[in-house]
Amino acid sequence: MAERTLNGEVYYPAEDIVSNSNVPDRAAVTQAAESDLAGFWNQIAEENYEWFEPWHTTLDSSEAPFFKWFVGAKTNIVHNALDRHIKTWRRNKVALIWEGEPGDRRTLTYHQLHRQVGRMASVLRAMGVRKGDRVTIYMGRVPEIVIAMLACAKLGAIHSVVYGGFSVEALHGRIEDSHSKVAITCDGAWLRGNIVPLKDIMDEALHRSPTVQNVIVVKRTGQEVHMEPGRDLWYHDLLNLPIADPYCETEVMDAEDPLFILYTSGTTGRPKAILHTHGGYMVGTSTTLRTVFDIKEDDVWWCAADPGWITGHSYIVYAPLILGATSLMYEGAPTHPFPDRWWKLVEEHGVTILYTAPTAIRGLMRFGESWPERHDLSSLRLLGSVGEPINPEAWRWYHRVIGKERAPIMDTWWQTETGNFMITPMPETPLKPGSASLAFPGVKLDVVDEEGDPVPANEEGYLVITTPWPAMMRTLFGDPDRYVSTYWERFSKDGEWIYMTGDSAKRDEDGYIWVIGRVDDVIKVSGYRLGTAEIESALVSHPTVAEAGVIGVPDELKGNIIKAYCILRQGIEPTAKLADTLREHVGYEVGPIAKPATVEFVNSLPKTRSGKIMRRVLRARALGQDEGDLSTLQPD
Repeated sequence: MAERTLNGEVYYPAEDIVSNSNVPDRAAVTQAAESDLAGFWNQIAEENYEWFEPWHTTLDSSEAPFFKWFVGAKTNIVHNALDRHIKTWRRNKVALIWEGEPGDRRTLTYHQLHRQVGRMASVLRAMGVRKGDRVTIYMGRVPEIVIAMLACAKLGAIHSVVYGGFSVEALHGRIEDSHSKVAITCDGAWLRGNIVPLKDIMDEALHRSPTVQNVIVVKRTGQEVHMEPGRDLWYHDLLNLPIADPYCETEVMDAEDPLFILYTSGTTGRPKAILHTHGGYMVGTSTTLRTVFDIKEDDVWWCAADPGWITGHSYIVYAPLILGATSLMYEGAPTHPFPDRWWKLVEEHGVTILYTAPTAIRGLMRFGESWPERHDLSSLRLLGSVGEPINPEAWRWYHRVIGKERAPIMDTWWQTETGNFMITPMPETPLKPGSASLAFPGVKLDVVDEEGDPVPANEEGYLVITTPWPAMMRTLFGDPDRYVSTYWERFSKDGEWIYMTGDSAKRDEDGYIWVIGRVDDVIKVSGYRLGTAEIESALVSHPTVAEAGVIGVPDELKGNIIKAYCILRQGIEPTAKLADTLREHVGYEVGPIAKPATVEFVNSLPKTRSGKIMRRVLRARALGQDEGDLSTLQPD
């Protein structure tokens, strides 16, 4: 255990947590990685995974910033997540425990999951899906979303999962951009006792998406849905056909072959299609999960995210299966039908590690301590936080009420782009509420000023990453120039490539990193990234709106809420009813998560002389803060 000499509010891990941990000494591992980065990852990759053919180069920087890892190696992430396990005693170990919101339950062993993935992969292959083809997946939190993702990867197809909370326009845009050949969806999903009409939304999106040839529909909620003849097929019917062979062969992939694309909001233009690959992503995600959460064979791991986001990709689907872990997945809302639903799940399934978002923690805090106190939460050994910086008050409640002041909180910072944890504690790390602590071994970070020079301790600056890592995104699908300009041009100089995270942060006197928030025009609501441009475009698409500006305003529950400023077209009167109409319009165009909390009608918006909306001025006005330098402001 580290000596107790740290500054500020510090929580030290219990002796038994440290003594029973299988995680190696952090300082020693960090030193090894710093002395030989390629050798560090080379050893990890050799010792923990099966490769069809070895690599000849661990890290290739010759075309930086298009870095490559394990160059020349042949593998498939599904081979390491499923195929190799069924040759061992893990064959009959439970891979996935699933509970639906209405209370129905299923379990899948590694053997059963392997067969289900093989059958869906065989169906996709019969539909003509081949290596490199894109498949859009738009589903709720059901086992079939995991099966669909793995089936695509098994064939070498590139899956593009769209979060089931996004609606028509967002789904259509992502299908169109990816040129998907096949789509997989459900008739609906359960959420807070209601049905989310996934198939209806998919149908409307596909009216404008001619690339999709077939739609596979999983029956979940059972209501009547339209089935387009010649295009739509029920999943359960397909599984009864001879083509649904459980022994579908796993495609041999190059380590650098694409695994998936996942869209994340940008500050301007269309959402960015982040591309990850088989080899490096496999090594990075599973290494970080094993190291940070000390995964043991008897653990029940619960990542309470949605598979439609990177957290679900990395830490529901891929990393736990690669490690041979048992995971819990829950379909619905944490407070349905009562605010103890999560705590009941922890008790009934013996969850040992819970990984969730600060917004969920804050939401459950509202109901007080009596709900969790009704349940035995003693199985919990470690807790985790993801999605946004966790405010100290929520951290303390989570630690005291849920962790019983014993389970340490692994507060992780990372991004869709990074693929895995980048700043994180380990079980032995002394914790400071609100800080994600230290860089993961092998990751080198800095906090810099406008010129790219390191700032002093406790001074805010730009958070940057100065070394490549295996699970890093490789490019933006179909847009390599945007990849370079968005992430690498700002601070790279003198032949040294510096990755710009887009977040501001400060480093304290103990070296702990405190992530503050976005420096660009992306709003984080309940841990989800939403682009201002996407929301503003939705508002302006309404016939009453001439211009719109959108900002994020701090909110105790959601982290941020969306506030919209709208200039109405001539002759349109501002009313409360119209404000509600515009909120619903954004929900339709982008998704319910993107609805503005408030819509304010204004006569003008602060703009630069080049016409760019100055959102920082809007934000300062909303918060009653100093508006700063207005020299570039366009006169009214």
